[in-house]
Amino acid sequence: MSEILLINVTGRDKPGLTASITSIMNACSHQESGLEILDIGQSVIHDTLTWGALAWSIMVRLPEGREAAPVLKDLLFHFHELELQFNYQPISDTDYEKWVSEQGKNRYILTLLSRNVTAEQIARAANITADHGLNIDQITRLSGRRSLKTDSLESDKVQEQRTSSCLEFSVSGTSPDLGKLRADFLHISSELDVDVAFQEDSIYRRNRRLAVFDMDSTLIEAEVIDLLAEAAGVGNKVAEITERAMQGELDFNESFRERLAMLKGLDESVLAGIAEKLPMTEGAEKLLKSLNALGYKTAILSGGFTYFARFLQERLGIDYIFANELEIVDGKVTGEVKGEVVNGERKATLLKQIAQSEGVSLQQTIAVGDGANDLPMLSVAGLGIAFRAKPLVKQSARQSISTLGLDSILYLLGFSDKDLQVLNQDKS
Repeated sequence: MSEILLINVTGRDKPGLTASITSIMNACSHQESGLEILDIGQSVIHDTLTWGALAWSIMVRLPEGREAAPVLKDLLFHFHELELQFNYQPISDTDYEKWVSEQGKNRYILTLLSRNVTAEQIARAANITADHGLNIDQITRLSGRRSLKTDSLESDKVQEQRTSSCLEFSVSGTSPDLGKLRADFLHISSELDVDVAFQEDSIYRRNRRLAVFDMDSTLIEAEVIDLLAEAAGVGNKVAEITERAMQGELDFNESFRERLAMLKGLDESVLAGIAEKLPMTEGAEKLLKSLNALGYKTAILSGGFTYFARFLQERLGIDYIFANELEIVDGKVTGEVKGEVVNGERKATLLKQIAQSEGVSLQQTIAVGDGANDLPMLSVAGLGIAFRAKPLVKQSARQSISTLGLDSILYLLGFSDKDLQVLNQDKS
């Protein structure tokens, strides 16, 4: 009768160690048969190797009734020579078949984003995962190792803003209420200054092909219409309406036309000065550079103005822009727009149209925005992300990022800092 063994080997990693381990296992079969490897996994953390194999000992072709003890004794001797720790555990046929049957269960990716990951953040996220009947199978660090040295010329605040930490958890199981699960993660996000993204581990996760972005308060850290209003002397009035519109308290079309009317008579020359000083959002340039290098198509879908979207298009290498065309007559803003207003519904429609023209499924699309008028496109995209968003938007969107910059979206796609370093080297 065959035996199934779970073998664990730990020790200091070095080149050729995997070859040595498998060679030892083969040698200990006494050439009568080979050990069949039913499962194998290896990870290296700070040069210490954890290596596990699930082996079916009948493939060693031992004579009927022969025990596995002699083989295990040989394994123990050879592993001791390599200064490796060795232990094993018999696995019953029932447990093995249960393990086989579970390989088709639901799988998810939980991504934890923070300036500096703490034990409390991990513990709270892990507890929520367990409370919802899910199991953490693997943890991977996507962010690079952080130096503890500080630059004396930089303030603590600046150094903190440059720090990004990310852990990726592979999770399996079935939650009875994914909506409640996401709500629980959102609760600790605001409490612990951490973002917890939870998404299905599907074939599309690392194979998105199109990314669309809101412009104001997403790609740039400003609402352009508010900047124009300041130049026109009606800054406070317009800013108040903008805030209420982004919170979802006002109809976008009506509030947009009301604000736009206050800009009537503004000199066209003001626009160029504002465009040159647009404050880029943290991580925007890195994100777009990486997406372009990876072959993504990108677009701006904005309720703002094409004048400024074109400026960003040239700076960031964006493929498509759709925004509102500000009407200018005799060098003056008329307070009107040309054509259809780009509102929330229009953004969702444009996303679908671009995806269709590029031959990309909606599951392969990413949409990023911060305001209530972005919710329609966030709900349509395969990966919809509320970025530093208003409370209503954060609660409604499937994913939310508030603690890090736009480039942290690359972590949600499964890319590590090491991946991006290789990407940048290949493009240089």
